[in-house]
Amino acid sequence: MSKIIFVTGAGRGLGTDIARQALAAGHEVVATGRRPESVLDALGGEQDNLLVTALDITGPDSARSAVDAAVSRFGRIDVLINNAATFQAGYFEEISDAQMRAQIETNLFGPMNVTRAVLPVMRAQRSGHVLTISSIAGLVGQEFCVAYAASKFGVEGWMESLRHDLEPYNIGTTIVEPGFFRTELLVDASTSWAELSIDDYAERTRAAKAMWQSMNGQQAGDPAKLADALLKVVDLGEPPLRFVAGDDAIATAEARGKEISEQATTSRTLGGALAHDDGAA
Repeated sequence: MSKIIFVTGAGRGLGTDIARQALAAGHEVVATGRRPESVLDALGGEQDNLLVTALDITGPDSARSAVDAAVSRFGRIDVLINNAATFQAGYFEEISDAQMRAQIETNLFGPMNVTRAVLPVMRAQRSGHVLTISSIAGLVGQEFCVAYAASKFGVEGWMESLRHDLEPYNIGTTIVEPGFFRTELLVDASTSWAELSIDDYAERTRAAKAMWQSMNGQQAGDPAKLADALLKVVDLGEPPLRFVAGDDAIATAEARGKEISEQATTSRTLGGALAHDDGAA
């Protein structure tokens, strides 16, 4: 069945692939981005089942305006795909406070702003599906990724809890945890490097930055295939809470689950039996 799919960050990378394939599959698409003209160019121009509208996900008013435009054009929103994000790279002490706050503002509060604007529409419909693109970095912390991981760990907790809020209204939630895909996350427009410089980190920073830059365009995952998989998730009658995407991510998630289980078992000696002894004399 055709759905109204609202996609953030549709001007390039994975967002473009999602919007393009959704259109090809016969869905009606609301494709959003900071620069609507870039979104329109990426998707090949005007189409009957396409609405391109401006959206700065860090602005609540911008989110409400984009949602109003979508409802005015299509009458409803069936699926929200929170895709837009940036990557703040660097070691914690070299990332300025402003940079850290900007990372959280975009990657966590951004999708919250859009979701908050969309949910009244979905609740009125008593149906809907919210997918938010997290990352395997939302499950496992990595070197040089402290800000990005913090934002994505936040996404994980928010979305996992949001599920309970929305289940009574027949609104599903899915956290998407991709591994390394050949998207445009590592291009200059999406990646920022730490502003500060500390001698103790200098050599490690040079090596880590060179490594991350060399990865751009070399990642194993195909974003077009990921977009196709996400549209299949959208079509499921009972969408999963989590969708782990890519062989690397699946292996990492499995290892992480085993590691947490082992750590809980190891904690039992000191962490168990810590309740009040209410019955003691």
